[in-house]
Parts: sequence; C-alpha cells; structure tokens
Amino acid sequence: MYKKWKLYEPVPELAAFAQEIGRDTTVAALLWHRGIRTRDAAELFLHPERLPFADPFAMRDMDKAVARIQKALAQGEHITVYGDYDVDGMTATSLLTRTLRKFGAKVDFYIPDRMTEGYGLNRRALEEIAEQSDLLVTVDCGIASVADVAAIQGAGKLDIIITDHHLPGSELPPACAVLNPHRADCPYPDKDLAGVGVAFKLCQALAAARSGKLWDGQSAFTDDLELVALGTVADIVPLRGENRRIVKQGMARMEATALPGVAALVEVAGLKDKKITAGHLGFLLAPRLNAAGRIESARTGVALLTAEDRAQADKLALELDALNTERREIESTICQTAEQELESLDMAETKAIVVAGKGWNPGVIGIAASRLVDKFYKPTIVLSVQEDGICRGSCRSIEGLNMYEALSACKEHLLQFGGHAMAAGLSLREEELPAFRAAFAAYAGAHLSEEDYEPKVSVEFEMMPEELTLDLVEELSLLEPYGMGNPKPYFGCRNVRGREAMAIGREQNHLRFKLGTEDAPVTSLMWNRADLAAAVNRETLDVVYAPAINEWNGRRSLQCMVEDLSPAQSERVFPEKELLRDIYRYLYAMQRGQGLIPFDTAALTAGFCQSFHHISQYTMGAALRIFQELGILRENLNENRYYLPPVQGKQGKMELDASPTYRRHKVI
Repeated sequence: MYKKWKLYEPVPELAAFAQEIGRDTTVAALLWHRGIRTRDAAELFLHPERLPFADPFAMRDMDKAVARIQKALAQGEHITVYGDYDVDGMTATSLLTRTLRKFGAKVDFYIPDRMTEGYGLNRRALEEIAEQSDLLVTVDCGIASVADVAAIQGAGKLDIIITDHHLPGSELPPACAVLNPHRADCPYPDKDLAGVGVAFKLCQALAAARSGKLWDGQSAFTDDLELVALGTVADIVPLRGENRRIVKQGMARMEATALPGVAALVEVAGLKDKKITAGHLGFLLAPRLNAAGRIESARTGVALLTAEDRAQADKLALELDALNTERREIESTICQTAEQELESLDMAETKAIVVAGKGWNPGVIGIAASRLVDKFYKPTIVLSVQEDGICRGSCRSIEGLNMYEALSACKEHLLQFGGHAMAAGLSLREEELPAFRAAFAAYAGAHLSEEDYEPKVSVEFEMMPEELTLDLVEELSLLEPYGMGNPKPYFGCRNVRGREAMAIGREQNHLRFKLGTEDAPVTSLMWNRADLAAAVNRETLDVVYAPAINEWNGRRSLQCMVEDLSPAQSERVFPEKELLRDIYRYLYAMQRGQGLIPFDTAALTAGFCQSFHHISQYTMGAALRIFQELGILRENLNENRYYLPPVQGKQGKMELDASPTYRRHKVI
C-alpha cells in the first residue's frame, strides 16, 4: 500500500532563523517544523542535557508522599510497590523498588496477572497485600481505583500512595498522596511524563529530602536512568522537555550500564558495543520485556531489571528472548487467520475491520491489530472469544478516527471499553458481535473520507540522495532521540532509478540497492521488502528515506534507510481493456505451457515485460485484482499459485464493470 506524501509548507523565515541559531538551514527547518522558534529553545532541544530537571516538589502531594515514605523507612515498615504489566509499569516498579532498597527499605513488588486480574488495582490483591505490608505505592496505575482505595485505606488496613500518569476522572482516589501531573490542581510544568517518569520524580524527591540540600536541577538524583529511558520510550509519550533529557542520557548510560539486567537485555538483543537509539529501545528491548506480560508473567521482567547477579540476569534475559519468539509466532498465526477471514471481503469497500477468534491470546491481539492496520490501513479491532462467551479486544485506529469516540457511539453493544484516540480496549458478548461489527463500520464510514483511508508519510524535504553529506547527517543526529513529538525526519526524492537491487539477510527478506549517481552512489536499505527487488531494478520510483551513516571496518559511508517505495507517477498506469486482454493472454499461455501461474506479482510483471512491453508492478497488481474480482483468476493457497478456471461462454469476453476496482477507476 503506497503512502501519500505530506510535505511541509516553505518557511519564509528560514534563512534568518538558521543564522540566529547558527545551524544548517536543513536542521533549522526541522526545528521549525517541530514548533521551535527561538535560539534558546533550539539549544535546549539539541542539547537536552542542559535542561534542568524540574523541582519534584512542584508536583501536588509530593511532600505528603515523601513524608509517608520517610516514616516507613524510619519505623522499618514493609512497603509494596504495585505496578502494571507493560514496560512502563515494569521499569517503574523496578526503579522504585531498587531505589527504596538503596535507602534501606523493606520492600517487595506486586504486578497483577494480565489474564486473570487485568489492569490496575483489584480488591483481592489489595486485601492480600494488606496482610503483610504497611504501605503500598502504585506506579503507572491506580488513578481510576477510587472505590478500591477507599475500601482498603478507609478500613485502616493499608496506607496507599498513588503515582500515575493516566488522565484522572472527576474524583481522585482518597489515598495518602496522589502524584499525577494531569491532576487539575497540579502545577508541575511537564505533563508528558510516563508512569516511570512520575516514579522517577518521587525518587528524586526522596533523594533530595534525605540529602537535606536545596533542590538543584542539574545535580539531581539520576540513578537507574536507563530504566526511566526504556519505560518512557516504550510508553510512546512525547519526547520533549524532561522526557527528552531522560531518554538521551539514559540511552548513553545503557551502552556501558552497571545494571546486570539491562546489560543482559542489551546483549541478548544483539546490541552489545553498539550505539543505542530510541528505535532500539522501542523495537528490540521493549518487546522482549513486554513478552513476559503478554505470554506469562511480568514479574519475570521485573526480576530481570532488579537482578544484582549477571549470571541470573543472563538466564532471565534468555527466557524473555524465547518468550518474544513465541509471541511473534502467536502474533503471526493470529494475523494469518484474520487475513484469511478477510479474503471474502472487498477491502476497498470495507470501512473498518473487526475480526474475532476463539482462544486468541489476549496479550498479543493488540500487536495483531497494529499489524492489520499497517497492511490494510483501516480502523481495526481484534477480539479474543473466551470460553465464557465474552469477547475481549484491542483496537487500533488511523488518523481521522477517534477510537474512544467510536466505541462510545457503539456502547449499547459493549460491556466495557476504555482508551484513547488511537488505541483502546473493549469487551462484549459474543452474540452482540454481528451488531457491533455493523455499528462500528457504519460509524467509521460516516466519519472518514476516502482521503482518510490513504496512508500518509510526512516528508520534511525533497532531497536527492547524492546531495547528502556526512556533515549534514551528523548534524541531523542532534535531533535524536526520535519518537512521539519528535518524529524521525524523512526526506523524499521523485522519479529516481535504483540499481543492483538484491535480497539480503539470513532469511533473504530485506532489500538492498543503490540510489544516487554513478559518481556518488548511496547504498539504500529497506526492511522486509525483498519482494520489490525486481521493481527497483526495472521501474522509476518515488522514494521516502531517512539519511544515516554506516560504519564498517573503520569506514563511514552514507546510506538511506527507506521508509516507502512507490512507483513514480509515470508508472502508475491503470490497465484498460486492451492491456487487460494482453495480460490475460499472457497468463493463459503461461498456464498452458507451464501448468501453473506463480503467486508472485514481481515475477509475472518481469515475464510480461519480456514477452510484450514495459508495465509496472502497479499495473500488473491492478490487473490481477480485477481478474480475481471477475472470477477469472483464482488462488490456490495450498500450492501457492494462481490458476485460470475453465471459461464459461465466449473466451476472452470480460464484463469489466463487474469489477469494483475497474468501476472505481471509471468514476475517477
């Protein structure tokens, strides 16, 4: 699925702004696109280590939380840290547990089971904890648990401190202290902290109180900043303000970390002795931790991050690596099954996807929903049908549809739902599934335009790869870490020809080719798209890429990390009637001569070009889709091939208007 480019408007003030901040105009434009307009703001963004940490006591109730914990430390009370089962929760639990132990606390941790207990506080767990603990401190959860906190703390069974970053409701839990920068009465300046970020501010406040010194934002407590960085990136919060300093400094420490668990995790992910990036945290380290909470227990993740012995840490890291492999296999099976269920639908006319499967792992369906959005670019809900007849699901949206509002409009069919604009969760009875599917699709159709269903990619500049320099790419690296609020900058180039394209990697699934000129070639890489090699060597392309530097054997060279490849406008030729006849004859002759038609658009395109004339994979793909819609081309998935069924009536006669794809083209 090709992505539509979203180009930024030209900046008239660019030259003056670049001169003011003393930077290249390319870097200046990237800063401007991110809302940075002054020299001071630019310097702090490019050098976040210069940003002082805000005073943690500016957070409402911080003084109460510190006083209660200090009392527990002084009187030898037992403390339980209660976290969530995602990476934000695991890192927050590990951070606070490790810090309290350093301060001499008797402390343990508790994380609920995803399958049996669900998210947040639950009464049974609190009752059990109250039998052995005097104080409970939540991390990354608790802000919505008003009734449970009232019941436990009101009975005098257990004192509770809430630390959370999720949006509070109209009523706060009646705890000893409630730390949440989103409280309406909280003056703390940075509202974008992750759950681990709020826990980190509590640690900073405790350290400051114990030192007896005035707050100093530059020499503040920063122990275990690796954990804070990992949880912050994994929770996809904006990497601006304090989050930016946390992540940049935390990643730098991670390369030579003293934490056995982090070192073991880095090594098992294949990142030892490499420069750690936010992409590594989000796509290599976090999934291994998340696998624990999705497949078994998040306690394994916390055990790894709090480990003091490297041998034990290595053992736990290998367990998580194995769980992550299992998670990928489960996810792949769910996606394949879901796609088979969708084969009978006209996806061009489908407004939203709702798929359900009995016994699908509830911990993995959210990832499966994301994969289906990536492939089909439709609002997607994946549901696991449980033995009790309840469907529990995860939702992922696309730009233009607020998922929470969509579920609210369909709430008559639901038992429970909650979440945000782009992601949410829900539950409903199995018998309500058909009505809910129809209602959700109707809502999506009414609130999304045809343009909304086009996937998009933001392109900062149009720049040919041969124009890149090492100096420019090194300066661009100052914008890292990339993430929400600071997306990786992509450049675009149109009407270019690639060459020497080939499949690479252990499974031969990645693509490598060259862009640029013969005098200034630039190696380009695209993950998981080796199938495009033939098109790259044959067709004119539009390319979206991120510039990078490759270091190998002491040599440094430019390279392009390709985000999107699409046929240039000149290649996007829709097959009209005569061309469709030629392609059908080509397929017919292939089936008669070879006995089969390969299930490979690239190979079919190359063969047609040799036998007839040049067309693109775009054109061949459209023709194959039209033939399938007309029923004159079918798939044999068992043998991984196409075949032409016997023709009824006059051979070669095509009722093209019976194809939705062809009809839509006529309307356009």
